[in-house]
Amino acid sequence: MAEGPMQEPAGPSGLAGRVIEAWALLGGIVLLGVALMTAWSAITGWVFAKPLPGDFELTEVLVAIAVFSMLPYCQQTDANVTADIFTAGAGPRAVAGFRLFSALLALGVALVLLWRTWAGMQDYRQFIETTAILKIPIWWAYVPAIASLALLCLACLIVLRDCWRALVRK
Repeated sequence: MAEGPMQEPAGPSGLAGRVIEAWALLGGIVLLGVALMTAWSAITGWVFAKPLPGDFELTEVLVAIAVFSMLPYCQQTDANVTADIFTAGAGPRAVAGFRLFSALLALGVALVLLWRTWAGMQDYRQFIETTAILKIPIWWAYVPAIASLALLCLACLIVLRDCWRALVRK
């Protein structure tokens, strides 16, 4: 069977795929924690008139972390939104070419996001900005986001390699 973007490649990128999958699952656990925290805060706010202080701050930070953590997995598993209308009548070679082009674009966007997110984290670290209620340093949320973007770049490279191989085979 031919190796494609949706299959786990052998070798080092197989390990990368497992790391990317584990990172996304960790993001899912974070999201589940946000849901439980929100429910707890709503219940205690309703029953005892004492919601969890700073629950909206935690929700904001943790949901952003969870979303970033799932980006590499979506890229690696070809789960991003696509416009199949452009490829519906195209042959296998044209589809492989489109996929290669989209993988290149995704890598470019991922690299720019990584670069600018790193710069943003440096600014927040320098000026020590915190959340209003819990006083959590904002730059802390940037650390897992940067790790996610680095994994996104890796996923883009894996997909790019697989698309190149598929294009050459066709």
